[in-house]
Amino acid sequence: MMRDLTNCSENRCPIQFTLEMVGGKWAILILRELFVSSRRTHEFIEALPGISTKTLTARLRELERYGIVERRVYPEVPPRVEYSLTVKGRQIQPVMVALKHLGEHWLQQDACNCPMDLDATLTEDSAA
Repeated sequence: MMRDLTNCSENRCPIQFTLEMVGGKWAILILRELFVSSRRTHEFIEALPGISTKTLTARLRELERYGIVERRVYPEVPPRVEYSLTVKGRQIQPVMVALKHLGEHWLQQDACNCPMDLDATLTEDSAA
């Protein structure tokens, strides 16, 4: 029996919807960095070789517009700006963990030291 998939074409496809939010170039790697802790612009630039400041700013603004990332400006001179994940942004962690494990399997390599390990992140969150 064939399944009728017209619902996904008539309505918005949930996979497409999610990818529109986090599928842009660099977005997943930006989120990976935010699972470690809040970040400032220069920390992203150091952690993500090849990303331009312009692209980083554009991706952060998109993620902020989708409610995934929060931007906090501190009233200092010069102003300090930090980015962090929102509660909504943290909901993508299981998906990113699955991507990490699949990549390790396909690369046939041992686990890397990555902030996407659920146990490590949960331990850090409970200690905070």
